[in-house]
Amino acid sequence: MHHRVALGLITAALAPWPVAAQQAQTNPITIKEWPVEWGGRVRDPSVDPQGRVWFVGQQGNYIARFDPATEQFKRFEIDSGTHPHTVVIDRQGNAWYAGNRNGMIGRIDARTEQITRYPMPRPEARDPHTIAFNSKGELWFTLQQSNMVGHLNPATGQIRLVSMETPRSRPYGIVVDKNDVPWFDLFGTNKLGTIDPATMQLKEITLPWENALPRRIALTSDGHVWYGDYRRGTLGRYTPATGQTVEFPLPSGQTSLPYAVMSDDRDVVWVVETGIQPNRFIGFDAKTQRIVSVTEVPSGGGTIRHMEFDPRTGRIWFGTDRNTVGFAQVRPADLRP
Repeated sequence: MHHRVALGLITAALAPWPVAAQQAQTNPITIKEWPVEWGGRVRDPSVDPQGRVWFVGQQGNYIARFDPATEQFKRFEIDSGTHPHTVVIDRQGNAWYAGNRNGMIGRIDARTEQITRYPMPRPEARDPHTIAFNSKGELWFTLQQSNMVGHLNPATGQIRLVSMETPRSRPYGIVVDKNDVPWFDLFGTNKLGTIDPATMQLKEITLPWENALPRRIALTSDGHVWYGDYRRGTLGRYTPATGQTVEFPLPSGQTSLPYAVMSDDRDVVWVVETGIQPNRFIGFDAKTQRIVSVTEVPSGGGTIRHMEFDPRTGRIWFGTDRNTVGFAQVRPADLRP
């Protein structure tokens, strides 16, 4: 039996807006996009060891790969009814994807392109959602409507599932920290969550604001956990060591609808405002606590739901509801922290 603990935060604050949006507009980033002919809600890209970008067509029921060097696309057919939500690439270049409507995790072999399927061990675990690797190459993943978080060990094929304490809490975005501990948003409520990988003990963390709605999540090198509050239009920072939460208003306020969130290797947290058209990339320097960039998405974006940072190129890759795949150049490729 899994033990579950509810934990309330001890300190909360709402920080003033760090810098005017007009000032930040003087530091735009370069964004480049390519249209995807197959459409079908292009989303959730991941970069392989060769620098090729994999992504899913969730509504179109396919996996695809884009080579930025040649600007060529390749489509991979998968089981009908899969409707993949996320694809992530392991160190060997294998593509792992979440079967959001057929209750499985799939793996496309980098050499043979053959699919291996890992069905959920329980029928109520029906909708794998977002995937993150730990340092051992094991997968943690959310199951939003099933109200669970799962762990898959590729070496054995074993899947372990943990049900959330709060009903309809909707586990959503997930990341894994440097100690191999997963952190995730509970999008149906005002909570974050984490699981001890050794004991599988669940901890639900209540944010200080009753109407908070965290959706996506990121980590910075100092151990802080960051989230976008989809309802309140803020960027939040939770400190595991102290239980303190601080929030920073985003430029568009409550109309912001912050969705995709990602940190780069200089501890700039990037969040996309999707409540306005065109969508806007907002860069927030976690060290100086200042907004450092505001940039409109050329295609408009529609909605940008998830992103991945590639430290080799200094690019954040994303997909859009306008059926484009693209990158935001957030630092020069030859500049490392």
